[in-house]
Amino acid sequence: MTDTKNPGDKTLHVSPKTLSLKRPVEQGVVRQSFSHGRSKAVVVETVKRRPVGAGGAPEQKAAPPQAPAPVTAAPKVAQQGRPQRSGGSSSNAPRSGVVLRTLSDQERDARASALMDARRREEEDRKHQEEEAKRRAERDAAEAVERAAAEARKREDDERRRQEEEHKRVAAEQARRRLGEEAAPAPAPRPSTGAPQGARPERGPSDRSGERSFGDRPRPSGDRPGGERSFGDRPRPSGDRPGGERFGDRSGPRPGGAGPRPGGGFGGPRSGGGTTGGRPPSLNHMARPAAPVVPDPSTAKPNTRTAPPVATRAVVVDDEEGSRTIRRPGVAAKPAALPKTPKAAPGEEKRRGRLTLSTATSGEDERTRSVASFRRRTQRLTGHRQVEQKEKIAREVIIPETITIQELANRMSERGVDVIKLLMKQGQMHKITDVIDADTAQLVAEELGHTVKRVAESDVEEGLFDTVDVGENLTSRPPVVTIMGHVDHGKTSLLDAIRKTNVVSGEAGGITQHIGAYQVTSPLGGKITFIDTPGHAAFTAMRARGAKVTDIVVLVVAADDGVMPQTIEAITHAQAAGVPLIVAINKVDKPDAKPDRVRTELLQHSIVVESLGGETLEFEVSAKTGQGLETLLEGLTLQSEILDLKANPERSAEGTVIEAKLDRGRGPVATVLVQRGTLRTGDIVVAGAEWGRVRALINDLGANVKEAGPSVPVEVLGFNGTPEAGDRVAVVESEARAREVTEYRTRQKRERQAARMGSAGRTLADMMRDLKAGAGRKEFPLVVRADVQGSAEAIVGALEKVGNDEVSARIIQSGVGGISESDITLAEASGAIVLGFNVRAHKEAREAAERAGIEIRYYNIIYDLVDDVKAAMSGLLAPTLREERLGEAQILEVFNVSKVGKIAGCRVLDGVVQRGAHVRLIRDNVVIHEGRLSQLKRFKDDAREVTAGQECGMSFENYQDMRQGDLIECYRVEEVKRTL
Repeated sequence: MTDTKNPGDKTLHVSPKTLSLKRPVEQGVVRQSFSHGRSKAVVVETVKRRPVGAGGAPEQKAAPPQAPAPVTAAPKVAQQGRPQRSGGSSSNAPRSGVVLRTLSDQERDARASALMDARRREEEDRKHQEEEAKRRAERDAAEAVERAAAEARKREDDERRRQEEEHKRVAAEQARRRLGEEAAPAPAPRPSTGAPQGARPERGPSDRSGERSFGDRPRPSGDRPGGERSFGDRPRPSGDRPGGERFGDRSGPRPGGAGPRPGGGFGGPRSGGGTTGGRPPSLNHMARPAAPVVPDPSTAKPNTRTAPPVATRAVVVDDEEGSRTIRRPGVAAKPAALPKTPKAAPGEEKRRGRLTLSTATSGEDERTRSVASFRRRTQRLTGHRQVEQKEKIAREVIIPETITIQELANRMSERGVDVIKLLMKQGQMHKITDVIDADTAQLVAEELGHTVKRVAESDVEEGLFDTVDVGENLTSRPPVVTIMGHVDHGKTSLLDAIRKTNVVSGEAGGITQHIGAYQVTSPLGGKITFIDTPGHAAFTAMRARGAKVTDIVVLVVAADDGVMPQTIEAITHAQAAGVPLIVAINKVDKPDAKPDRVRTELLQHSIVVESLGGETLEFEVSAKTGQGLETLLEGLTLQSEILDLKANPERSAEGTVIEAKLDRGRGPVATVLVQRGTLRTGDIVVAGAEWGRVRALINDLGANVKEAGPSVPVEVLGFNGTPEAGDRVAVVESEARAREVTEYRTRQKRERQAARMGSAGRTLADMMRDLKAGAGRKEFPLVVRADVQGSAEAIVGALEKVGNDEVSARIIQSGVGGISESDITLAEASGAIVLGFNVRAHKEAREAAERAGIEIRYYNIIYDLVDDVKAAMSGLLAPTLREERLGEAQILEVFNVSKVGKIAGCRVLDGVVQRGAHVRLIRDNVVIHEGRLSQLKRFKDDAREVTAGQECGMSFENYQDMRQGDLIECYRVEEVKRTL
């Protein structure tokens, strides 16, 4: 590109200069000073943003008025206006010789819209910056308030500690004087010469950042030379510098005078503006805590600083022998140490920031704490305070019959250690897991200031039964009639005739072995519930249960048989239950029937029928012909009207388990007679130690029903176990209550069983006595499985009565359901026999029994089972020994035979003497030996027996002390088999 004089040349010309880009960066050097004369130069760069205005030219912002703000960390070069390029111009006048292209309308519109967008963005940025500045100012104000409050608290704490230290020092000084010890007084601090001084104003971190006055000297420029500092004639420092604060505690008043401080030093800000030379402001303030108070500018002194005179610094070193003073040349003398000032509060040291480029180049020397940091410090300080003693709260403590120490402490909200200490004071040594009684627990709770509420374990059953019904909700209910009597007197046949069914034909042996419940309709239209009970002697418990749940008892007596033992027992059960009795004289159709004989026999048991002037109703009936059945039903209805039986069907159900069994397909099944309320499907029921949710209700006809009212017998499915016959049934509100009740009953059942077995509270002497008493007693182990709970109970009761002092039946286990493999395993371990009543063994159980050689016996009639067990137990009895006298002989002479011993020469007086028979040797009418006759000889030949009047030779087993004149009685022992 060359210059040309051609006036028609329209080429753009620029001045010949080097093309370069100027970095918008300003550099400076910061020198860091460290201990022991070390220093380090750090290059600091400051990047500045150059905004571009419309037209591409840099924006020219009005310079803000200079304020005495802290100088920037890095020296800044005076910013000059950027030189204009030859190709550009800030004016719109075209340069001569240059022809510019005229903008089109589209370009002009685009440029105008771009300018408008730029202004709009600029306005939005300005508003955003204003809002940010406002929020920052609010946050800074809040932080300042918090800092001021924290500093005020710190000053109060420091003042309080200082006063405490002063009081301690004065008290120690007085004590030393009283003891007569002469202690060297601490040297007072030397007052400085010059005008009297007042309290030294606290210096903020920005006090040393003012500009230094150079007077007439030229202003220094450039970087400060690095390297090691020259010490001149002064001795170079060596060794470790003394620890501690260099300037001591500056928070309190200076010791000397009360006047103003002479000029010099760091008393105030320096005049002269900001620092522009190469030396940056000092960074030593970053190693000290920030002073909370800013000095008043009015008290600032002229910026003339006088060098302190070179003196000798006195260092006081304390050791075990005393105090000694070390003088160091070149160091100003330091006054003697005053009483030790309190240490800075925790967290004060953490105010010192780390030395980074941002802190070094920042114009703010005073560091501020963030809100989060101040909150953490407050939490840290308050966390070390002593926990205030909480006010003791008196509680109502529920104490059962027995409770562990840990549980008692938890209920009182006390520590277990405190409870154990209290018991130790009372002379009781316990662990935290020990169980104490209710009285001891009550004493402990009352001693600790709590109130006590005593409860018993049986309280879980409160409100479960016998709740009073409201009179307005009561309605009439059918009567419950129990048929009782002797076996084979026609009870079930009579009930069949009433129900028009045939139950007897399906029963084994023609006898009832289960308790059954049925409901029929009387000729008058009312419902009557019948309960059929067995008449066998083994079913006493069944008859007792039937009498307890019944309203009326029908006593069936055969006209041809009269009153029998089970008839008398049924009368006793009815009288014990306090229910009215109706006599039904059955089998009046037989030729040998004698109803009058029955009436007469009943008089012996306080039963006076109406025909004899009594109040007991009597009916002559025949189950075979149906004679008198309607009259019997009418009499039952009349009796129920007299009793006025009522119940509340709207309340929760209560009832009694009549019978229970374990069905392989349906699980536990219980026959329940509902007595109060209404039992519905889905109710949660409790029966004894078992509970469950009702899954199905089946009536006496085998049909499923959704609910059962009062006096209705139903089969209940859904129990988690087979309940016992006679258990009371109740509906509870929740499963938790059901579990609570069943757990209590299970625990009670286990304790009763342990007490019955004698395992609880027994001593070693009791065990030894029982062992000695039962040493000769034999046991016959049995495992019993029955179809229903009542039958199992009857079998166990009958077998427990079998036996004597020598042998007894031991029931290892009894239950309901089929014989399982676990029963075989139990029988194998105990050597027992498995008995099945109306049940069969599972396939696996049969195979296991064959492998183990366990005998399984099946029965369907209870007295067959009892008879077989009696016969088997009789085999364990020791036979009875019976003596049969054979004869008698007398010793005439005693001979000594070598290699044989003594031989007695005898004469048989009467009877016969046999070889091998039992003998007694009698001397002076006293039996001196019992044994056997080992040898018997007639002359020199062995003889099997010797008759009366003959002489023979005898020798006895293991006996040689025979004398002349002794009598020998010969007899034979026979064993006689015994039976139970």
